[in-house]
Amino acid sequence: MYSTFIFDLDGTIIDSEWIGLKALQATLKEQGIEKNLDELRFSLGIPGLTTLEILNIANIPTTLESWLEKEKPFMKNVPIFEGIIEVIMALPKAGIVTSKTAEEMNHSFYLLNIDHHFHSVVCASDTEKRKPNPDPLELALKLLGCKADEAIYIGDSIYDMQCANAAGVDFGLALWGARTTLGFENAKYIFEKPKNILNLINI
Repeated sequence: MYSTFIFDLDGTIIDSEWIGLKALQATLKEQGIEKNLDELRFSLGIPGLTTLEILNIANIPTTLESWLEKEKPFMKNVPIFEGIIEVIMALPKAGIVTSKTAEEMNHSFYLLNIDHHFHSVVCASDTEKRKPNPDPLELALKLLGCKADEAIYIGDSIYDMQCANAAGVDFGLALWGARTTLGFENAKYIFEKPKNILNLINI
């Protein structure tokens, strides 16, 4: 049914979201800003720069650097969701579209030694506009040499679904990362476990 399977990274392939939230919480606390983790969940799925703009942080470059530094020790050993790599290995073609920048990818994804399983990787610094804008996904389609109706984008956030819809690509919800179907009524598929994705290559 699909020739190409494109994945979000955080909350879809790697279980990194709480690491990022806790690092952000600690960074804000240093500036006298108290936020609980639920209040910061809006940041999941969008670039760190955008998050800090929404929070109206005065010195964004310094704050972003501090946030990344706090993440680094944990990201080197970030857990990979059980079974996801085995699934990706069984797919005809796989790619990544992530809200991480190239620098963030160097301190996380590329340390995991799983990048060879993907035919292309598009990060936040590869396009001027970022998710939920369709540009990153459209770039991935171009790099992967496929049309929108030949691909599916699998992610765990509303921004992922909005990006897929804007690009005319079917969306599958990674429920193991999202933990809820609330707000995902427009998802074409809901995958409870990574292995459920394999059902699509047998259609």
